Amino acid sequence: MDIQESLNRLFALHTFGIKLGLDNIKSFLDKIGNPQKKLKTIHVAGSNGKGSTSSFIASILMENGYKVGLYTSPHFVKFNERISINGNLISDEYIANFVDKYQKYIDEFGLTFFEVNTAMAFEYFVDANVDYAVIETGLGGRLDATNVLNPLACVITSISLEHTNVLGDKIEGIAFEKSEIIKNHCKTFIGMLPEEAIKVVEKKCNQVNSELFCLEEYIIEKNNHIELYTEELEFDDWKVPLIGKHQKYNAALASLCIVKSFDIDDPSVITDGIKNVVKNTKLQGRYEIISQKPKIILDSAHNSEGIKSLITEFSMERSNYKKSSILFGVMKDKNIEEMLTLIKNSFDDFYFYHIDYE
Repeated sequence: MDIQESLNRLFALHTFGIKLGLDNIKSFLDKIGNPQKKLKTIHVAGSNGKGSTSSFIASILMENGYKVGLYTSPHFVKFNERISINGNLISDEYIANFVDKYQKYIDEFGLTFFEVNTAMAFEYFVDANVDYAVIETGLGGRLDATNVLNPLACVITSISLEHTNVLGDKIEGIAFEKSEIIKNHCKTFIGMLPEEAIKVVEKKCNQVNSELFCLEEYIIEKNNHIELYTEELEFDDWKVPLIGKHQKYNAALASLCIVKSFDIDDPSVITDGIKNVVKNTKLQGRYEIISQKPKIILDSAHNSEGIKSLITEFSMERSNYKKSSILFGVMKDKNIEEMLTLIKNSFDDFYFYHIDYE
């Protein structure tokens, strides 16, 4: 089977939509030898920042000499972006062989697109004998296909209202869904969460004897600068290549996770991992400037919190331009009215496009 035929089969699985639940993915993984049980993993959830934070964690581990698998979603241009090892994307051949080898089981269990991708990532990382794998959740956490792991550490980057048709319209409910990735005796790291969300996470950690680390207890904010202080390290001068203050929080959270979960206390390893995150992981779409003349910025802001970060960053340079335009597209499960309210005073011209997708 060639890669295009394999991808056509994979994308056809979108017709199954989102099936929240773990029975199908567990049955499939059992058939293929439960590769997830052979991996040492860091499991990352969150409304925003989980892709960036996952990439920072992976990049720091790479700088320490480890072979690191990284599983994120969605992809921007090419499916292979979802699954990589030390910045090298999964090969077309591996994808085609995986789909061909397990087509019978994929059909038998009625697997979704994301379930197949998740199982593929697990098997690929095991076959490649990675030292660690950083796994980003898809949607939520409790019933997400990735929630079959017993990770070394769990990370929850942020919590805001998103996917409300699936996860509910209360912060506490969304926090509960995401906190269900926390497992017995693993370490848990949280970003700058709302107070009501922290209480939910604390309750879960107490239930499963998970040691909780809250980023706010380790940082000091000075203007647009963030300093991180732990028993192992002090960071008061570090450069984050991704634009926006929120990315400094993501980098600090990733660093906290590393120093508290691994025997890595060399400041240069941490700073190099942060500095080289784009080179190491091929991260895209985070206030990404793809042209200077004209200035063109791509941003994957997909909920109100993401839009606020985008507007905060753009407001600092808007006066540099005679005119600014936004091309805006959004899925129907988002809080569209609030997103539009946030952007309405930040641009001169607005263009909206329709995605040909259910």
